[in-house]
Amino acid sequence: MFGQIAAANALSDVYAMGGKPITVMNIVGFPISKLDKSILADILAGAADKVKESGATLVGGHSIDDQEPKFGLSVTGTIHPERIRANVGAKPGDKLILTKPIGVGILTTAIKKDLLEEKELKEVMTVMATLNKNAAEAMEGYAVSACTDVTGFGLLGHAREIADGSQTGITIYSKDVPLLSKTRDLANQNVIPGGTRKNHKWLADCIDYSNNISEIEQLILCDAVTSGGLLISVPALESVSLQQTLQNKQVPSVIIGEVTKENPGRITVL
Repeated sequence: MFGQIAAANALSDVYAMGGKPITVMNIVGFPISKLDKSILADILAGAADKVKESGATLVGGHSIDDQEPKFGLSVTGTIHPERIRANVGAKPGDKLILTKPIGVGILTTAIKKDLLEEKELKEVMTVMATLNKNAAEAMEGYAVSACTDVTGFGLLGHAREIADGSQTGITIYSKDVPLLSKTRDLANQNVIPGGTRKNHKWLADCIDYSNNISEIEQLILCDAVTSGGLLISVPALESVSLQQTLQNKQVPSVIIGEVTKENPGRITVL
């Protein structure tokens, strides 16, 4: 599962741009004299499964003897130059579609504290290991204005990049943002990773929270994600059709906000 998640996370950047991954190389750091070689074999096998699922070809890799396990992929993909999806270019009136629930950072912190049941553990691992391949393919044929994958900066951090780069405002409807099971309960128990708190602090000057949004809800929206979904900015007239296409490809999707002309570079959370 470690290998699958690492591969899905690495492949995601190409998918977020609407591209198709072609080749990958493994990048490995592993304490070969301290941990059983079978662990490394399992990591590589998990990654290979996801690379195969993506349709890309594994062409080699690099490895070093390191003190702790590290694994990732260097991914090369292709895309038509006139159809590149960037994290800038959102237009006022666009709807924002999110394709995976958030709360990954909170739940993975809970794993370290042994606070998750098997059902919740399986849910968060499955979400992280799911490729954004179908979501990227669903965007083809639509006039997507901007797109990014939601990862370490959290939902609001990556939304802020879109707002700042596009010089538009963004409104997020917090009640519509999908959450992984137990995310709210765990956050209320103060199971919140340091990266999430850093995101919240970093974004404090560019987000206007409604008075009814508690600090816990703010932290959830800033939660640092590993291998999250796509945040897609698409014209309102195409949003319903794109959602249907996503659902036809078994990609859960929710409209969580919109792009505004007012408050350029800022986010409003209602």
